[in-house]
Amino acid sequence: MTRAKARLLALLLPIGIAACSAGGTYPSLAIRDVERPSGSAAAAQGEAQAPLPALPPASADLVTRLAGLVKVAQEADGRFQSNRPAAERAVGSAGATGSDSWSTASVALARLESSRSSAMAALAELDVLYADARDKAPVEESPASAAIGDARTQVAALLDAQDKVLAGLTARLRG
Repeated sequence: MTRAKARLLALLLPIGIAACSAGGTYPSLAIRDVERPSGSAAAAQGEAQAPLPALPPASADLVTRLAGLVKVAQEADGRFQSNRPAAERAVGSAGATGSDSWSTASVALARLESSRSSAMAALAELDVLYADARDKAPVEESPASAAIGDARTQVAALLDAQDKVLAGLTARLRG
């Protein structure tokens, strides 16, 4: 392309673009009559959907495993409850931050917290089991996921009660 042609093109290009966009009417973007919903979505006679097959009950292995996890959490709660009086006494007699009595109370509180670790591990395992069961039956809750949910509720209730005790003791130790 020569220089003369390039100059001519450079001069005519803006004029051509302006001509394309000058005036004129554009179609409306509003919904047209043909695009409006109409009719009904009722199913035709005789086309009833077949019911979904019943979900299988929780297996005996799963029920045994759940009972074992709940038992682990209950044993951990027993250890927590047996360590609780000593922690409460130590926190009640704790002196200023950094003192020997405060350090003793901190150790007693840490012992109390660690006594519940196996219950927390049981809850974590129940969470994984529940997620897996819901993945297998995402539409409705299966008997297996219901059983896991019940076990999870029991363990979570124990841990929630322990959390409240620990929060109260920690606040007293810091206050």
